[in-house]
Amino acid sequence: MTKATTGSSPKATNSLFEMGSYLRKGTSGSGGQQLFLQGGRQADVFYRNRWAFDKMVRSTHGVNCTGSCSWKVYVKDGVITWESQAVDYPTNGNDMPEYEPRGCPRGASFSWYTYSPTRIRYPYARGVLVDMYREAKERLGDPVLAWRDIQQDPEKRNAYISQRGKGGLIRINYEEAIEMAAAAHVYTIREYGPDRINGFTVIPAMSQVSYGAGTRFLEMIGGVALSFYDWYADLPPASPQTFGDQTDVPESGDWYNSSYLMMWGSNIPVTRTPDAHFMVEARYRGTKVVVVSPDFADNTVHADEWARINPGTDAALAFSMGHVILKTFHVDRQEPYFLNYMRKFTDSAFLVALEETPDHTTDHTTEQSPAYTPGKFLTA
Repeated sequence: MTKATTGSSPKATNSLFEMGSYLRKGTSGSGGQQLFLQGGRQADVFYRNRWAFDKMVRSTHGVNCTGSCSWKVYVKDGVITWESQAVDYPTNGNDMPEYEPRGCPRGASFSWYTYSPTRIRYPYARGVLVDMYREAKERLGDPVLAWRDIQQDPEKRNAYISQRGKGGLIRINYEEAIEMAAAAHVYTIREYGPDRINGFTVIPAMSQVSYGAGTRFLEMIGGVALSFYDWYADLPPASPQTFGDQTDVPESGDWYNSSYLMMWGSNIPVTRTPDAHFMVEARYRGTKVVVVSPDFADNTVHADEWARINPGTDAALAFSMGHVILKTFHVDRQEPYFLNYMRKFTDSAFLVALEETPDHTTDHTTEQSPAYTPGKFLTA
């Protein structure tokens, strides 16, 4: 009884350690109290290989982002392994915050998009449309006539339009994709006129080649070249509409020099992550920040005043603000500074004259009330 409570015999203990040395591929000491192992840090190999690289190149992430942040891209065996923000931007001096580091989590993970199995690498088209197009082209012998055959048949047209958002895309080759697009352009121009072709290209800062080729194509066929800002939800369409050019604005760093900032339609910490710090830091200089948004968004956190409008009422608020400004500085008194600014920097010089059409009946009364329609440009 006493022997059982004091422990096992030394021989049993040694046997136990020897068995352990067999399992761990090591050698036990003579007393059975030590285990000697030999080997490297093989467990670290995967981790070290994950961050290994053959070379580093400079690049940026130009898909759906015009931030153009400078990134160091590390490559091994021709494959991007990881990225890091560049920290060698020129200094802004002692009077402004620095630009670096510029980047965001989306940019840091961008290399994964490059090799994602869901990345689109080839043209795709709606399967039902491709089948109809191939059949019509074989029957009629002409791409434009084939496209016309589909568009002028309500059942055929509805067959593929009704499937939008429901999948059903199949891979086709580039030649057929370009042919279908060209046939659609030619048919639309013949049937409705070139001004029904609307499109836009990347901004000049992203690629002069893409911008020049796309814009020249639209202008040569008589189409309508829209701006980058007309298509993106977080960019101000009023900028090209007012000033006649897109991105003709100061750098984000100039927010720091402002005394009044209004964020409307752009959630800067999300849509302009690398430059949002200029907005935040400007508040330390006394800059007043006003946010117009229906929700308590990321940028609303930094606001001195929050205009919590209802969704869909942006236009009403903008028109009311414009009404107050025009009434104060244009109708009630002709303010020279304001009028000169309007002539130089806005499209007011190209506004149209309104022509009165008296024979108009409103929805609320049978009485005749005047209505106004756009006339000639004032410059005419």
